[in-house]
Amino acid sequence: MKLWLPSFVVIFFSLFIISETNKNITLAQPQEEFDYVSSSAIFNNSPVPLPSQIAFETPIRRVLGETQGEKRIYVDLTNQRVYAYQGDTLVHNFLVSTGKWGRTPTGTFRIWGKNRYAKMSGGSKALHTYYYLPNVPYIMWFSNDQVAASRGFSLHGTYWHDNFGRPMSHGCVNMKTEEAGILYNWTDPLPQSSNTSPRATTDNPGTLVVIYGKTPAS
Repeated sequence: MKLWLPSFVVIFFSLFIISETNKNITLAQPQEEFDYVSSSAIFNNSPVPLPSQIAFETPIRRVLGETQGEKRIYVDLTNQRVYAYQGDTLVHNFLVSTGKWGRTPTGTFRIWGKNRYAKMSGGSKALHTYYYLPNVPYIMWFSNDQVAASRGFSLHGTYWHDNFGRPMSHGCVNMKTEEAGILYNWTDPLPQSSNTSPRATTDNPGTLVVIYGKTPAS
């Protein structure tokens, strides 16, 4: 038996789906200073604790010995890991979480800018993917000619889950906050003077980011 629906119902339902799909866009509001006003955070429609500023302070760590060569970051989607090289030397190796509710793009990118904190929100309440996350720490934005900076993809610290090694993001590369801080203080563009949120320039270019592999089924 066929179910016939009035045309206005079909149109309303179609507009609802389009509306909910369009909500699955990451919005970021960069900030230099910690946001003390926000008191709550939400991840996939559920409240999560919002840590204090002290939880986001990562000391700058230097790599022992002298390391030469271009800095490069490799994001392995298949194994959910990030590898940081300088020249031929592997200097960092971290477990991460990439896209589950949104695809992490593959290809070769550059870090175009960094923010010490940003407020991120997006997803859909109807689909139980809504998130509202103040003070996302240690953000390293990346883009290329095919994936515009306005898409908002980045590597960043994560306080709303600790399920690293499995896809858990809406498209970004989630990292443990301390480990994101290590990369933040290592990658280019490096902060200049008191500016903790630098942008890449010809004289201070961003670190290369190569993303490859296939995100495993979760």
